Parts: sequence; structure tokens; C-alpha cells
Amino acid sequence: MRAYLRLPSATALAAFVVGVFVAGAPASNARADDTVKRPGDHPAYAFEVEPHVLLGWDDVYAADGFGVGARFSIPIVDNGFVPSINNSVAIGFGLDLLHYDGCWFAGNCSANYIHIPVVMQWNFYVAQKWSVFGEPGLVIFHGFIDDCPVTVRNCPIGPRQTSVEPALYLGGRYHFNDKLSLTVRVGFPSISIGLSFFP
Repeated sequence: MRAYLRLPSATALAAFVVGVFVAGAPASNARADDTVKRPGDHPAYAFEVEPHVLLGWDDVYAADGFGVGARFSIPIVDNGFVPSINNSVAIGFGLDLLHYDGCWFAGNCSANYIHIPVVMQWNFYVAQKWSVFGEPGLVIFHGFIDDCPVTVRNCPIGPRQTSVEPALYLGGRYHFNDKLSLTVRVGFPSISIGLSFFP
């Protein structure tokens, strides 16, 4: 009998990551910081590159997944949709590779998925070191799915292999400097943590 290592669920890990990220925020300094009230007071950059590790929810496949990926964002509106506050807008796209193990049929079958998210990224610069963002959009995915074992009769229909579905992410950054930040993203269909580089 195969023994499987039980990993924490994506929900539990998402709650942990958000808790750590929020706990690290310097609340007293943020209250005295009026960065958000100064339109345009944020670093200028040509594009953002964000390699990350991620966890996938079980909506596509009957288990949580894990993997690696990268996001690329290009600013399109420097002063955002609200001219009275410090915000900006970018178009983001990425490539994520997710592995799901021992899940969709009695723990016998696994899969690897490619996710291609395309989103609008709306950034809000709330303090000198902190920014938050929302990302509505779509994700295109394709799965390479293992067949049922040959000993299984009447194998059920497997998960969706290729499709498009809505995506929605909320995230935050801790800016070490104008060129580097820690970036956390929680949403659907995945959560991630990585480093953002701003050339």
C-alpha cells in the first residue's frame, strides 16, 4: 500500500501566509504615513517580473496542487483610476506549473497543469514600504492527466483538461527598496508568494 504524506490544505496555508504578512506590517508607522494621499508618489518602472511558489485550489482537480511560476506586469496608467489617491494600473500575465498528486481517482492518478493568468492589476500605495493590489481577470489552463490504473474497470471521466475560467486575486507587497519587494497573492485559482523585481 502506498503511503501519502498529508500536506496542509491550501486554505490553511493561505490563512497562515496572510497572517504572517499582516502581522509584519508596521501599523503605527502606516497610520502616520500619508503616502496614499500623494498621487504619483511611487517608483516608476518599465515592467515587473515576479517568480513565485504557489498552491492551487482543488476546483480543477480533486486535490490541492503545488508548483512554481512567474508573473509579468506592464504599467499602463501611472496615476490610476482615482486621481486623488496614490494608485496605478498594470496589465499582468503569467505562466504557472502546478502538480496534483494521488487525487482524482481513489488516490491513484495524478496530473500536471499549466495555468496562464491574464489580469488587470490595480495597485494602491498605502505607505512608503507597503502596497496592495487587486487582480480581476481570466486564467487559461491545460492539464496532462494520468490515466486510471489498468486494473480499474469503468474508469470515471477525469477532470477538465483544457478550459478558461475567471480569476480574482488580492495581494500585497513589502517594498525593500524601489527595485525589489516581497509579494503575496491570495485568490482563485491559486495563492502565491514570491519576489518582485522592478527594472
